[in-house]
Amino acid sequence: MIPEERPLTPFHDLDHYLAIPRVSGLALSPDGTRLVTTVATLNGKGTEYATALWELDPAGQKQARRITRSTKGEAGAAFAANGDVYFTSARPDPESPEGDPVNALWLLPAGGGEARVVLNRPGGVSSVLTARNADATFVVAEVLAGSADEEDDAERRKARKDNKVSAILHSEYPVRYWDADLGPGQPRLFAVEPGKDQEPGKPATVDAAAPLALRNLTPDAGPRLREAETSVSPDGRTIYTSYTRPLAKADSRSILVAVDAASGTTKVLLDHEGMSYFPGPVSPDGNTLVVVSESDSTPHQAPQVKLHLLDVSDEVEPGTARLTPLAHDWDRWAKPAAWLPDGSALLVTADDDGASPVFRISVPAAAAEVGVSRVTQDAAAYTDVVISPDGRHAYALRSSYEFPPEAVRIDLQTGETTRLPAPADRPVRSGRLERIAATAVDGSRVPAYLALPEGASAESPAPMLLWIHGGPLGSWNAWTWRWNPWLLTAKGYAVLLPDPALSTGYGQNYIQRGWGAWGKAPFTDLMAVTDATVDRPDINAERTAAMGGSFGGYMANWVAGQTDRFKAVVTHASLWALDQFGPTTDASQYWLKEMTEEMARENSPHQHVEKISTPMLVIHGDKDYRVPIGEGLRLWYELLSKSQLAADQDGRTPHRFLYFPDENHWVLQPQHAKVWYGVVEHFLARNVLDQDVPLPSELGL
Repeated sequence: MIPEERPLTPFHDLDHYLAIPRVSGLALSPDGTRLVTTVATLNGKGTEYATALWELDPAGQKQARRITRSTKGEAGAAFAANGDVYFTSARPDPESPEGDPVNALWLLPAGGGEARVVLNRPGGVSSVLTARNADATFVVAEVLAGSADEEDDAERRKARKDNKVSAILHSEYPVRYWDADLGPGQPRLFAVEPGKDQEPGKPATVDAAAPLALRNLTPDAGPRLREAETSVSPDGRTIYTSYTRPLAKADSRSILVAVDAASGTTKVLLDHEGMSYFPGPVSPDGNTLVVVSESDSTPHQAPQVKLHLLDVSDEVEPGTARLTPLAHDWDRWAKPAAWLPDGSALLVTADDDGASPVFRISVPAAAAEVGVSRVTQDAAAYTDVVISPDGRHAYALRSSYEFPPEAVRIDLQTGETTRLPAPADRPVRSGRLERIAATAVDGSRVPAYLALPEGASAESPAPMLLWIHGGPLGSWNAWTWRWNPWLLTAKGYAVLLPDPALSTGYGQNYIQRGWGAWGKAPFTDLMAVTDATVDRPDINAERTAAMGGSFGGYMANWVAGQTDRFKAVVTHASLWALDQFGPTTDASQYWLKEMTEEMARENSPHQHVEKISTPMLVIHGDKDYRVPIGEGLRLWYELLSKSQLAADQDGRTPHRFLYFPDENHWVLQPQHAKVWYGVVEHFLARNVLDQDVPLPSELGL
């Protein structure tokens, strides 16, 4: 009898994997009856993702339904107080289809009907903000610095385009951010208000909508709203945001300001040397603002992230506001999410031992003792937390290495979570996930996840891949589309995902262990957990490789120069020469505080290139401004000219360089992601398994 063939999963085929719908963002209507999320799906050609808004049933009874549809996609849903849904989209306006596509502000009426454009401008709209209890809408949009008004801005943009001018004159630092050139547009906050009445003598139509206009609330903000966190008071009277304040020697810090929506007056609330401040949510009564502070790092001291409460009531005299510490004894970096409706507590998320649960923090004004309690009990990561008007439930997106992001309802009394009917089922995968740990040189616990393929056993041990996370201030605790272990377990590999020193979710001391000494505790932690894993009978200790991206790429480079234990090393968007990286990254003002010149030399992987005897696959995108392409170019040249596997007299080398001219730090285009995984699989098969797996045909080789 022929045994039944085991069905394959989406992770056995990259085309199927890329086609899995991807969920992001969550918005709840003020009355708590509607949830809206964004779902990205692959287009028919498989060349890009298009996003659409989907409505979910908070009660979990009705099936999810798609509420927008266009080739350009929609995103950034925000509910108005009356239940209308605002969103942004570059899809053509049916009323005025001509012109270049830019993100416009659209509205989907609460009572149903077609979405319509309510505001369009040549510079587009970046995001939309609404007040919970008032008819107040705001947008963030860019203007050219010299523009007197919206009409002038449009004319200036047209002149630049018609004359093919792309030059940008800067007077402040920074000039780039991740993969974007900053300028010439500068972000501003605008109030969305009724525009001029219909032209005199022009007949009205039955479906004519009142025109809307923008009022610039921050005309003098300069480029300082960039990267700003923003919160709107429930009554829509005040917007709290962060400005980037330029300092001497190209340094900067974030200060907290309040913008009065009626007058546009801006008031500085918090501005202290050595500290940056970011607004969290505003309390239901509008009197208290949650504030996140982050201390400046030094070469010897990691940053500290803390929560505070700030009295922003009308009774507080300008300049007299004082911060009240919130749960400062709790050794975690919390991200504030939402207040309970009665103001008695705050829900936050925080990395915590391989998860990112929801926690409740009692607020001092309503409780005799400040307490932190864990709400969700599973080993999952929660984001986009919103609370029902009655305070009984929260809704969030939840993911883990078991499944991609999905919307759930959380019972705030019991912590029980219920998965809501979703646009797509969870993707089926093979293999299993284990939580393991090792002991570091200094006695610290080094935790990790281990994803194992089907059939891994003492009789059939699996080859192992050590995956090193980026950041470095981060943790392996949530689903990732870019570094997904199940694609490699489907090929028979075990994937080790450790959290070494510098990782978040284990307390301030765990971060401090590796601060300013990246090549020490983080490296020895990785080797300790690798040693413990390869000692398992279901792991093949003779067939291992190391891989990492960003800081993980730095560590992969460092590993290659310190040990020859691995058969291959894959390094993506990696730091190579720290003396070069520091002044050329998009955020030098942050980086150059982390290490002295001497520390950078001691921890720079390029100092050990002559010791590298392991084949390396270098991957880099030209549009990566966080880790500039110069790092990848220099690494590639020095591997071929100085490593023990340098190019021979015929120019041959086992090293490889996968270069993406139009990709950034992450490699986002679907077919490029497919090439990325295909080249990685080919390189690993050749060097770890001694097998020949074909390269992706898209390379044209």
